[in-house]
Amino acid sequence: MDPAAVFAALGDPTRLSLVGKLSAGPRLSISRLTEGSALTRQAITKHLRVLESAGVVRCERSGRESLYWLEPAPIAQMRAWLDDVSRQWDDALARLKAFVEA
Repeated sequence: MDPAAVFAALGDPTRLSLVGKLSAGPRLSISRLTEGSALTRQAITKHLRVLESAGVVRCERSGRESLYWLEPAPIAQMRAWLDDVSRQWDDALARLKAFVEA
């Protein structure tokens, strides 16, 4: 997993919206993912390919349709990374506070 690719994939509002729809659980077709969007199926497909190449979603052919679902592992890894960075900042701020107050 490439953390930069995951962050880049999740940094787009459309792709973030798609992840939100897929996080509900069931596998969804492109036509279902396009519902309620002003984007074309082709545009949604391009966004899904970016998410798929980053490992955030998976795809499976079912007859004539492609079904997509969320792969939560990369997002969980990014969350753990952000939690670690947050702890580092908290520690640095605590040291600064102790230094200033001393």
